[in-house]
Amino acid sequence: MFALILRRHGLDPDAVDDVARAWSAFQEFLQVQIDGIDPAEDDGDGFIVQWGRWSWNDDRPALVFTRQFAVCDEGDQDDEFWQPQRWNVELELVFADAPAWVDLGDMAWTSMGFDFDPIGHERATALSQIATFIETLPQISAMWRAIPVGSALGLERAD
Repeated sequence: MFALILRRHGLDPDAVDDVARAWSAFQEFLQVQIDGIDPAEDDGDGFIVQWGRWSWNDDRPALVFTRQFAVCDEGDQDDEFWQPQRWNVELELVFADAPAWVDLGDMAWTSMGFDFDPIGHERATALSQIATFIETLPQISAMWRAIPVGSALGLERAD
């Protein structure tokens, strides 16, 4: 679904070249109801925005938009130890090194933390607050205006 939304916004999931349009597509994706998952109020459908340098991308500067959801219709729910499976849909945007974010790894903030506001107005408000907060972080707002050198869209089990 997220790949289709990105394409509708004129973006190739494997070659995103505009962070603002990717953010717009991510906001749209976060408002799509997904069947078979726990509701947001049970921490079954949430999102996080992260930035930093990680070993899996050769310590290159990155910005990651993640939607995490808990699949509740898998496995034996009568088992006393049953837990929903958590999955992440992630769009990772990777950037070339630049002076504006040379100290990215030293920032006090590396994410906005998980948000589980329900789909609709509450989630839209949370997304707006994130965008406003990012504007207060010079390194991240500079990254927001930069052109990524690579991107990847993936679905993986959350640990």
